[in-house]
Amino acid sequence: MQQSLGIHLRSIALRRTLPLPEGFPFNVPVVQSLEELEFTTPVTFFVGENGCGKSTLLEAIACAAGSVTAGSQGVDRDSTLSSIRELSKWLRLTWTIRTRKGFFLRAEDFFGYARRMAMLREEMQRELERVDQEYKDRSRTAQMYARAAYESQLGAIEGRYGEGLDARSHGEAFLDFFQSRFVRGGLYLLDEPEAPLSPLRQMSFLVLLKDMVEQDAQFIIATHSPIIMAFPGATILDMDTGALEPVEYETLEHVRITKGFLNHPERYLGRLFE
Repeated sequence: MQQSLGIHLRSIALRRTLPLPEGFPFNVPVVQSLEELEFTTPVTFFVGENGCGKSTLLEAIACAAGSVTAGSQGVDRDSTLSSIRELSKWLRLTWTIRTRKGFFLRAEDFFGYARRMAMLREEMQRELERVDQEYKDRSRTAQMYARAAYESQLGAIEGRYGEGLDARSHGEAFLDFFQSRFVRGGLYLLDEPEAPLSPLRQMSFLVLLKDMVEQDAQFIIATHSPIIMAFPGATILDMDTGALEPVEYETLEHVRITKGFLNHPERYLGRLFE
């Protein structure tokens, strides 16, 4: 794997010419401790317990970079990111090569997008049925023109997603969505991509990740998954101390606890239930 590829976003830094505003998200410890973070590998993981700030920082990077979300909505129009957009104004991004490709994806965004695509697909099918009924006594040419717009939208959905994201398991649909939206040379910001993925699908995701890195993609991923964290050559940044600390895979608490539990579940269960 060529580690020189795929580092489009070279660093982020917090502007400190003025005192930081009070309140969320400026009071998150990892934000307060941030000086400059350099990205040296195509894949970087943000890890730590819930509430440590990994999602907050990832969202702020997405806002500062002007990323699009699932469904091609810009982060500037996402109402859930209003407070994060204020933080993003304090970030300075340094690029090796500025890229507009890629996207920002949270697990909940994917589920919402899949539902919207399913509803749109059903709506187009109902409209085609309505047109067929209304135009049944008209010429074939009139029928063709009446159906054209709905067939075009339905064809675009089926061309990208086949039978539809809703026709498969969550894990299959997520991987299909990810592949269909991937463009080489992009910056991809992912928040807990393991949420819809079984352990087997997480390993499939690692294969996708490797293929995409080899196509000049950069990934910054917030995750709890020891499987995904195991991606070879990735930088792992632990936020549990309130700062961004580079750590080795084997020293991660997520890894140690998971490994210990799988090796000796009776010990852990005995302590939990005693």
